[in-house]
Amino acid sequence: MDQTFQPTPSAPVIRLMVLETDKPHPDTYSQRGSFGRIIYEHFSRAGREHRPPLGVETDQVFVVTEQGGRMPSAAEFDRFDGLLITGSVYDAHANNDWILQLLSLLRTLWIQRPDFHFLGVCFGHQLLARLLGGSVGPAPSQDWELGHCRIDLTPVGQHIFHTRNDHVHLHQMHQDQVVTAPTAASAGLAHLPDDTEIACWGRSDHTPIQGLYIPNRLFTTQAHLAFDEDMVKRQIQIRVDAGGIKDLEHADRAAETAHLEHDGVEVAKAILRSFVYDRDDGED
Repeated sequence: MDQTFQPTPSAPVIRLMVLETDKPHPDTYSQRGSFGRIIYEHFSRAGREHRPPLGVETDQVFVVTEQGGRMPSAAEFDRFDGLLITGSVYDAHANNDWILQLLSLLRTLWIQRPDFHFLGVCFGHQLLARLLGGSVGPAPSQDWELGHCRIDLTPVGQHIFHTRNDHVHLHQMHQDQVVTAPTAASAGLAHLPDDTEIACWGRSDHTPIQGLYIPNRLFTTQAHLAFDEDMVKRQIQIRVDAGGIKDLEHADRAAETAHLEHDGVEVAKAILRSFVYDRDDGED
């Protein structure tokens, strides 16, 4: 179902298709809805707080076919300006049928829609890196990056976020990471011009590639933008209960950081801004 926020009649409206690759904890769903709804609410807030304000319209499709989802056709994206792939408990380097179908869809859209924006969060970040020829796998340390974490910004990151600060804070929930960043040469059928730079905008001790960026084309983040305190605690518990997180002390320490303020709204503002302003315009 379409969801729209338009602050003023003259505000530009960014239209996003959210590809849901997981379902939230049942308590989160009852309070906040699906991940597509959570993304909509978060980006709507970012649009309201942006100067000048920006409107947001979203639709969403749950694409995990082995759990009753469906894979949309490329034609369903015709009226959208971009897509966003959510986080997931699945491995982005796995070869489940729905993951391979999603990669095929993304490749088609990348080739057919040179004006389209591709956004990815956590699993989505890793899957888009895979699409462009990067490699994804477990962290060399085999441990998890959890909870409220500092991300050190590269000069590209400072430019994107319009900040002189050298870091941001966001919530993390992952063991896998982008191990090798994609390049124009690795993109293969994605057909990137040879001079395209796929920049890294941030890094941490655990994860050297926290996000990827191509102007007017690609923005990904390993960290989560829209998690609140309850979501962080519940998503950690889901992974503990499933046996994915075995270091319970680490999980407890991460859960204790769930209340801390983070920069998810500022990052969402930068993502929205990238749709409507040139790189040096639209100061916030």
